Amino acid sequence: MKDHMTMNTPCPIIFDLDGTLIDSAPDIHGCANQVLDQFALPSLTLPQIRSFVGGGVDILWTRIIAAQEIDPVQKPALVAAFMQRYEHAHDLTRMYPGVQQALERLSDNGHPLGICTNKPLHATHSVLRHFGLDRMMRTVVGGDSLPQKKPDPAPLRLAMRQMGVTSTNPDAIFVGDSEFDAECAAAVPVPFLLYTEGYRKSPASDLPHSDMFDRFEDLPGLVLSVANA
Repeated sequence: MKDHMTMNTPCPIIFDLDGTLIDSAPDIHGCANQVLDQFALPSLTLPQIRSFVGGGVDILWTRIIAAQEIDPVQKPALVAAFMQRYEHAHDLTRMYPGVQQALERLSDNGHPLGICTNKPLHATHSVLRHFGLDRMMRTVVGGDSLPQKKPDPAPLRLAMRQMGVTSTNPDAIFVGDSEFDAECAAAVPVPFLLYTEGYRKSPASDLPHSDMFDRFEDLPGLVLSVANA
């Protein structure tokens, strides 16, 4: 691909958030169970919630309602109650090991960094500020920034445009953990680096990717390899 990607012109790198940079499932689990308790509905386990994360809040609650056999008419009220809690819920969320150092190294190497997530934008900005990552991100596209969500390629294309990726300067790399991310990257298309310790449900080999990693210490080297391939 990549005559443009050189050490003199470091390409933008765009990241998914939940399951890629942060493990937010414990907070999502806590918020969801608080809502279920409020409505006198049965609770869910953390593994159940983890398996539901990735498609945004609407899909999360569609899956919860199906799993718990809840009347779908309750969905708007459940989602509204959830969002009141979720937008500022980050006490149980953790960055994956090595994320901060990897992002700082990539930034120091000149790579513009951005976020493309299905997480609602307000909650995204809140958790980025909580971890001090907001200052490193040139752009943030959330799950409600557009009518479309990943795996539709529109949010990633928007993030790329906001980071200066054009038809005459077409290079970028997307980093994510899930089927949504892999499909989105393939649809753009853009090289995709798969973080294997997130919320993926399928075997890694089933997802289209340029390379994969399980330690963020390895990410800067993989970026260099993909950029110069």
